[in-house]
Amino acid sequence: MDAPASAAPPHRRSRIPPWAGLLIRITATAGLMVYALRGIEWGTFRDLLARADWTWWACGLAVGMGLQVVGGIRWAVLARPLGFPLSYGAFVWRFLEGSFFSLCLPSSIGGDVVKAYRLGDTTPRRLLAACSVLADRLTGVSALGVLAVTALLVTRLDLGIVATLGVAALLLGCAMLAFRLGVASIDRVLGLLREGSTARDFVARLLPYQQRPRLMAQALAWSLVVQMGGAMAVACFGQSLGVFLPAAVWFTVVPLVSLAIVLPVSINGIGLRESALVTLLGPHGVAPEPAVAIGLLWLASQVLVGLVGGVFFLLDRRAVSVTATAAVDAAHR
Repeated sequence: MDAPASAAPPHRRSRIPPWAGLLIRITATAGLMVYALRGIEWGTFRDLLARADWTWWACGLAVGMGLQVVGGIRWAVLARPLGFPLSYGAFVWRFLEGSFFSLCLPSSIGGDVVKAYRLGDTTPRRLLAACSVLADRLTGVSALGVLAVTALLVTRLDLGIVATLGVAALLLGCAMLAFRLGVASIDRVLGLLREGSTARDFVARLLPYQQRPRLMAQALAWSLVVQMGGAMAVACFGQSLGVFLPAAVWFTVVPLVSLAIVLPVSINGIGLRESALVTLLGPHGVAPEPAVAIGLLWLASQVLVGLVGGVFFLLDRRAVSVTATAAVDAAHR
Protein backbone atom coordinates (compact mmCIF):
# COMPACT_ATOMS: atom_id res chain seq x y z
CA MET A 1 0.00 0.00 0.00
CA ASP A 2 1.36 3.39 -0.99
CA ALA A 3 2.25 5.85 1.74
CA PRO A 4 -0.13 8.81 2.08
CA ALA A 5 0.88 12.01 0.34
CA SER A 6 0.98 13.84 3.66
CA ALA A 7 3.72 11.60 5.06
CA ALA A 8 6.58 13.54 6.55
CA PRO A 9 9.86 13.53 4.61
CA PRO A 10 12.68 11.46 6.06
CA HIS A 11 14.69 13.14 8.77
CA ARG A 12 17.88 14.75 7.55
CA ARG A 13 20.92 15.07 9.75
CA SER A 14 21.67 18.70 10.46
CA ARG A 15 25.15 19.85 9.52
CA ILE A 16 27.11 22.34 11.54
CA PRO A 17 27.81 25.37 9.32
CA PRO A 18 31.50 26.32 8.84
CA TRP A 19 31.09 29.62 10.68
CA ALA A 20 29.78 27.77 13.75
CA GLY A 21 32.85 25.51 13.84
CA LEU A 22 35.12 28.54 13.58
CA LEU A 23 33.17 30.30 16.32
CA ILE A 24 33.58 27.24 18.56
CA ARG A 25 37.35 27.24 17.99
CA ILE A 26 37.61 30.98 18.64
CA THR A 27 35.70 30.51 21.89
CA ALA A 28 37.88 27.55 22.84
CA THR A 29 41.02 29.54 22.04
CA ALA A 30 39.90 32.45 24.21
CA GLY A 31 38.88 30.13 27.04
CA LEU A 32 42.17 28.23 26.98
CA MET A 33 44.14 31.47 26.93
CA VAL A 34 42.21 32.81 29.90
CA TYR A 35 42.87 29.53 31.70
CA ALA A 36 46.60 29.77 30.94
CA LEU A 37 46.78 33.36 32.15
CA ARG A 38 45.02 32.74 35.43
CA GLY A 39 47.17 33.64 38.41
CA ILE A 40 49.72 35.47 36.25
CA GLU A 41 51.51 38.32 38.00
CA TRP A 42 51.57 40.86 35.19
CA GLY A 43 54.39 42.96 36.60
CA THR A 44 56.60 39.89 36.83
CA PHE A 45 55.52 38.81 33.36
CA ARG A 46 56.45 42.17 31.81
CA ASP A 47 59.82 42.26 33.59
CA LEU A 48 60.53 38.72 32.41
CA LEU A 49 60.01 39.65 28.77
CA ALA A 50 61.90 42.94 29.18
CA ARG A 51 64.98 41.08 30.49
CA ALA A 52 64.80 38.32 27.86
CA ASP A 53 67.98 37.43 26.00
CA TRP A 54 66.77 37.68 22.41
CA THR A 55 69.93 36.09 21.08
CA TRP A 56 68.78 32.76 22.49
CA TRP A 57 65.35 33.31 20.95
CA ALA A 58 66.98 33.99 17.57
CA CYS A 59 68.92 30.74 17.94
CA GLY A 60 65.68 28.85 18.54
CA LEU A 61 64.12 30.57 15.52
CA ALA A 62 67.09 29.55 13.35
CA VAL A 63 66.75 25.94 14.54
CA GLY A 64 63.04 26.02 13.74
CA MET A 65 63.69 27.31 10.23
CA GLY A 66 66.31 24.64 9.65
CA LEU A 67 63.83 22.00 10.76
CA GLN A 68 61.47 23.12 7.99
CA VAL A 69 64.17 22.14 5.52
CA VAL A 70 64.59 18.76 7.20
CA GLY A 71 60.82 18.28 7.18
CA GLY A 72 60.71 18.97 3.44
CA ILE A 73 63.44 16.39 2.84
CA ARG A 74 61.54 13.83 4.93
CA TRP A 75 58.41 14.44 2.88
CA ALA A 76 60.40 14.06 -0.36
CA VAL A 77 61.65 10.66 0.84
CA LEU A 78 58.05 9.50 1.09
CA ALA A 79 56.55 11.27 -1.93
CA ARG A 80 59.12 10.82 -4.69
CA PRO A 81 58.70 7.01 -4.91
CA LEU A 82 54.95 7.56 -5.44
CA GLY A 83 55.54 9.44 -8.67
CA PHE A 84 56.36 13.01 -7.60
CA PRO A 85 59.90 13.50 -8.97
CA LEU A 86 60.39 17.05 -7.72
CA SER A 87 63.62 18.41 -6.35
CA TYR A 88 64.25 18.55 -2.61
CA GLY A 89 64.03 22.33 -2.87
CA ALA A 90 60.51 22.08 -4.30
CA PHE A 91 59.40 19.88 -1.42
CA VAL A 92 60.92 22.29 1.11
CA TRP A 93 59.05 25.10 -0.67
CA ARG A 94 55.74 23.24 -0.44
CA PHE A 95 56.47 22.28 3.17
CA LEU A 96 56.92 25.95 4.08
CA GLU A 97 53.68 26.77 2.30
CA GLY A 98 51.97 24.18 4.48
CA SER A 99 53.40 25.89 7.58
CA PHE A 100 51.83 29.15 6.42
CA PHE A 101 48.39 27.61 5.99
CA SER A 102 48.71 25.76 9.29
CA LEU A 103 49.20 29.20 10.79
CA CYS A 104 46.13 30.65 9.06
CA LEU A 105 43.73 27.72 9.31
CA PRO A 106 42.11 26.52 12.58
CA SER A 107 44.31 23.42 12.81
CA SER A 108 47.74 22.31 11.61
CA ILE A 109 45.91 19.59 9.65
CA GLY A 110 44.74 22.32 7.27
CA GLY A 111 48.33 22.83 6.17
CA ASP A 112 48.55 19.13 5.31
CA VAL A 113 45.52 19.47 3.03
CA VAL A 114 47.11 22.41 1.24
CA LYS A 115 50.39 20.53 0.78
CA ALA A 116 48.58 17.63 -0.87
CA TYR A 117 46.55 19.97 -3.07
CA ARG A 118 49.63 21.91 -4.19
CA LEU A 119 51.71 18.80 -4.87
CA GLY A 120 49.19 17.04 -7.11
CA ASP A 121 47.73 18.49 -10.30
CA THR A 122 44.70 16.20 -10.63
CA THR A 123 42.27 14.69 -8.15
CA PRO A 124 43.80 11.16 -8.26
CA ARG A 125 47.31 12.58 -7.86
CA ARG A 126 46.18 14.81 -5.02
CA LEU A 127 44.80 11.75 -3.26
CA LEU A 128 48.15 10.06 -3.77
CA ALA A 129 49.91 13.19 -2.48
CA ALA A 130 47.63 13.07 0.56
CA CYS A 131 48.91 9.54 1.24
CA SER A 132 52.47 10.84 1.28
CA VAL A 133 51.44 13.66 3.62
CA LEU A 134 49.66 11.17 5.88
CA ALA A 135 52.73 8.92 5.94
CA ASP A 136 54.85 11.97 6.72
CA ARG A 137 52.53 12.91 9.58
CA LEU A 138 52.48 9.37 10.97
CA THR A 139 56.28 9.15 11.07
CA GLY A 140 56.36 12.51 12.83
CA VAL A 141 53.83 11.44 15.46
CA SER A 142 55.69 8.14 15.97
CA ALA A 143 58.96 9.99 16.54
CA LEU A 144 57.18 12.26 19.02
CA GLY A 145 56.00 9.21 20.94
CA VAL A 146 59.42 7.54 20.95
CA LEU A 147 61.11 10.73 22.15
CA ALA A 148 58.51 11.56 24.81
CA VAL A 149 58.27 8.04 26.30
CA THR A 150 62.06 7.63 26.35
CA ALA A 151 62.59 10.98 28.05
CA LEU A 152 59.77 10.29 30.51
CA LEU A 153 61.29 6.95 31.53
CA VAL A 154 64.72 8.55 31.88
CA THR A 155 63.27 11.21 34.17
CA ARG A 156 61.17 8.84 36.28
CA LEU A 157 63.61 5.93 36.54
CA ASP A 158 66.87 7.90 36.50
CA LEU A 159 68.28 5.75 33.70
CA GLY A 160 71.91 5.88 32.64
CA ILE A 161 73.11 6.51 29.11
CA VAL A 162 73.26 2.81 28.18
CA ALA A 163 69.77 2.10 29.49
CA THR A 164 68.46 5.24 27.78
CA LEU A 165 69.84 4.17 24.42
CA GLY A 166 68.40 0.69 24.96
CA VAL A 167 64.91 2.03 25.71
CA ALA A 168 65.06 4.38 22.71
CA ALA A 169 66.19 1.55 20.43
CA LEU A 170 63.40 -0.71 21.68
CA LEU A 171 60.71 1.92 21.14
CA LEU A 172 62.12 2.83 17.76
CA GLY A 173 62.13 -0.83 16.78
CA CYS A 174 58.48 -1.16 17.79
CA ALA A 175 57.56 1.86 15.67
CA MET A 176 59.45 0.49 12.68
CA LEU A 177 57.81 -2.91 13.11
CA ALA A 178 54.38 -1.28 13.15
CA PHE A 179 55.13 0.54 9.90
CA ARG A 180 56.53 -2.63 8.37
CA LEU A 181 53.37 -4.56 9.20
CA GLY A 182 51.25 -1.73 7.88
CA VAL A 183 52.89 -1.54 4.46
CA ALA A 184 53.05 -5.34 4.26
CA SER A 185 49.25 -5.40 4.29
CA ILE A 186 49.02 -3.54 0.96
CA ASP A 187 48.99 -6.88 -0.88
CA ARG A 188 46.05 -8.05 1.22
CA VAL A 189 44.14 -4.85 0.46
CA LEU A 190 44.80 -5.32 -3.26
CA GLY A 191 43.44 -8.84 -3.04
CA LEU A 192 40.14 -7.52 -1.70
CA LEU A 193 39.65 -5.03 -4.53
CA ARG A 194 38.18 -5.78 -7.93
CA GLU A 195 40.65 -6.16 -10.80
CA GLY A 196 40.76 -3.02 -12.93
CA SER A 197 38.90 -0.86 -10.43
CA THR A 198 40.01 2.70 -9.69
CA ALA A 199 40.50 1.85 -6.02
CA ARG A 200 42.79 -1.07 -6.87
CA ASP A 201 44.85 1.08 -9.24
CA PHE A 202 45.19 3.71 -6.55
CA VAL A 203 46.29 1.26 -3.83
CA ALA A 204 48.74 -0.30 -6.28
CA ARG A 205 50.49 3.07 -6.48
CA LEU A 206 51.42 2.61 -2.81
CA LEU A 207 53.40 -0.57 -3.51
CA PRO A 208 56.77 1.27 -3.44
CA TYR A 209 56.32 1.53 0.33
CA GLN A 210 56.12 -2.25 0.49
CA GLN A 211 58.88 -2.90 -2.03
CA ARG A 212 61.24 -0.43 -0.34
CA PRO A 213 60.72 -0.87 3.41
CA ARG A 214 63.70 1.34 4.17
CA LEU A 215 61.66 4.36 3.08
CA MET A 216 59.68 4.44 6.32
CA ALA A 217 62.83 3.86 8.37
CA GLN A 218 64.52 6.81 6.65
CA ALA A 219 61.47 9.01 7.22
CA LEU A 220 61.31 7.97 10.87
CA ALA A 221 65.00 8.84 11.30
CA TRP A 222 64.41 12.28 9.80
CA SER A 223 61.39 12.67 12.09
CA LEU A 224 63.54 12.01 15.16
CA VAL A 225 65.90 14.75 14.00
CA VAL A 226 62.94 17.11 13.59
CA GLN A 227 61.43 16.34 17.00
CA MET A 228 64.72 16.51 18.87
CA GLY A 229 65.51 19.76 17.12
CA GLY A 230 62.09 21.14 18.00
CA ALA A 231 62.66 20.31 21.66
CA MET A 232 66.03 22.06 21.60
CA ALA A 233 64.49 25.11 19.91
CA VAL A 234 61.99 25.45 22.76
CA ALA A 235 64.84 24.92 25.21
CA CYS A 236 66.50 27.97 23.59
CA PHE A 237 63.32 29.96 24.21
CA GLY A 238 63.49 28.87 27.84
CA GLN A 239 67.16 29.88 28.03
CA SER A 240 66.25 33.36 26.77
CA LEU A 241 64.01 33.75 29.84
CA GLY A 242 66.45 32.24 32.31
CA VAL A 243 64.74 28.84 32.48
CA PHE A 244 67.45 26.17 32.63
CA LEU A 245 66.19 22.58 32.62
CA PRO A 246 67.80 19.23 31.69
CA ALA A 247 67.41 18.13 28.08
CA ALA A 248 65.33 15.14 29.21
CA VAL A 249 62.66 17.53 30.50
CA TRP A 250 62.39 19.33 27.17
CA PHE A 251 62.39 16.02 25.29
CA THR A 252 59.41 15.00 27.43
CA VAL A 253 57.42 18.22 27.56
CA VAL A 254 57.76 19.54 24.01
CA PRO A 255 56.58 16.35 22.23
CA LEU A 256 53.56 16.14 24.53
CA VAL A 257 52.66 19.76 23.84
CA SER A 258 53.22 19.23 20.11
CA LEU A 259 50.83 16.29 20.14
CA ALA A 260 48.25 18.38 21.99
CA ILE A 261 48.30 21.32 19.58
CA VAL A 262 47.71 19.03 16.59
CA LEU A 263 44.17 18.54 17.91
CA PRO A 264 41.68 20.85 16.16
CA VAL A 265 40.65 22.47 19.43
CA SER A 266 42.04 25.99 19.19
CA ILE A 267 43.36 28.18 16.40
CA ASN A 268 47.03 27.30 15.81
CA GLY A 269 47.18 25.80 19.31
CA ILE A 270 46.88 29.22 20.96
CA GLY A 271 45.95 28.83 24.61
CA LEU A 272 46.34 25.07 24.46
CA ARG A 273 50.13 25.40 24.05
CA GLU A 274 50.46 27.83 26.97
CA SER A 275 48.12 25.87 29.25
CA ALA A 276 50.00 22.64 28.55
CA LEU A 277 53.35 24.29 29.30
CA VAL A 278 52.08 25.67 32.61
CA THR A 279 50.84 22.20 33.58
CA LEU A 280 53.87 20.22 32.41
CA LEU A 281 56.63 22.61 33.49
CA GLY A 282 55.09 23.34 36.89
CA PRO A 283 56.38 20.11 38.52
CA HIS A 284 59.89 21.10 37.42
CA GLY A 285 59.76 24.34 39.35
CA VAL A 286 58.79 26.66 36.49
CA ALA A 287 56.36 29.39 37.52
CA PRO A 288 53.33 30.20 35.33
CA GLU A 289 54.84 33.48 34.10
CA PRO A 290 57.90 31.98 32.36
CA ALA A 291 55.87 28.95 31.21
CA VAL A 292 53.35 31.20 29.41
CA ALA A 293 56.17 33.39 28.09
CA ILE A 294 57.91 30.33 26.62
CA GLY A 295 54.67 29.42 24.88
CA LEU A 296 54.33 32.90 23.40
CA LEU A 297 57.94 32.93 22.19
CA TRP A 298 57.32 29.50 20.65
CA LEU A 299 54.20 30.85 18.95
CA ALA A 300 56.09 33.92 17.69
CA SER A 301 58.73 31.71 16.06
CA GLN A 302 56.03 29.63 14.36
CA VAL A 303 54.36 32.81 13.10
CA LEU A 304 57.60 34.05 11.55
CA VAL A 305 58.33 30.68 9.94
CA GLY A 306 54.77 30.57 8.64
CA LEU A 307 55.08 34.06 7.18
CA VAL A 308 58.17 32.93 5.28
CA GLY A 309 56.02 30.14 3.83
CA GLY A 310 53.38 32.73 2.93
CA VAL A 311 55.97 34.73 0.99
CA PHE A 312 57.01 31.55 -0.83
CA PHE A 313 53.37 30.84 -1.69
CA LEU A 314 52.83 34.34 -3.09
CA LEU A 315 56.05 34.18 -5.09
CA ASP A 316 55.00 30.85 -6.58
CA ARG A 317 51.51 32.06 -7.47
CA ARG A 318 53.03 35.17 -9.03
CA ALA A 319 55.33 32.97 -11.13
CA VAL A 320 52.34 30.89 -12.25
CA SER A 321 50.43 34.05 -13.14
CA VAL A 322 53.37 35.48 -15.12
CA THR A 323 53.79 32.18 -16.97
CA ALA A 324 50.09 32.04 -17.86
CA THR A 325 50.13 35.67 -19.05
CA ALA A 326 53.19 35.00 -21.21
CA ALA A 327 51.46 31.98 -22.74
CA VAL A 328 48.36 34.02 -23.58
CA ASP A 329 50.49 36.77 -25.16
CA ALA A 330 52.37 34.21 -27.22
CA ALA A 331 49.11 32.70 -28.44
CA HIS A 332 47.85 36.16 -29.55
CA ARG A 333 51.10 36.80 -31.39
